[in-house]
Amino acid sequence: MGEPPLLLAVDAVTVPVPDLDAGLAFYRDRLGHRLLWRNDDVGQAGLALAGEGTELVLSTSVPYAPTWLVASVDAAVEALVDAGGRLVDGPVDVPVGRLAVVEDVFANPLVLLDTSTGRYLTDGSGRVTGVG
Repeated sequence: MGEPPLLLAVDAVTVPVPDLDAGLAFYRDRLGHRLLWRNDDVGQAGLALAGEGTELVLSTSVPYAPTWLVASVDAAVEALVDAGGRLVDGPVDVPVGRLAVVEDVFANPLVLLDTSTGRYLTDGSGRVTGVG
């Protein structure tokens, strides 16, 4: 085959919280996860894990789920649907690229993300200032 697998890595694990300040008080202040970024416009904050690459994302609007990094959301959706999966939502543009929710053949939800426009840029306090 020679091509990389469809799911490249776990980009993030999203955890729902009632509000970002409460989520940060627990995960950052009590459990010691360093704030990477905070985007109040979308109600999310990204926290560092011990390993490189995967983030813990606190969200006021998204359910608990892993987010899988893919090379192209549109191509990944097409491949998953062709393999028997089902499109649930999207694809939609998000600040860092494109995102879709699909289900595999066992009805497991898979959140797919490509970072085709970049990663969040932040100021010294972790507030998102742009994408680059």
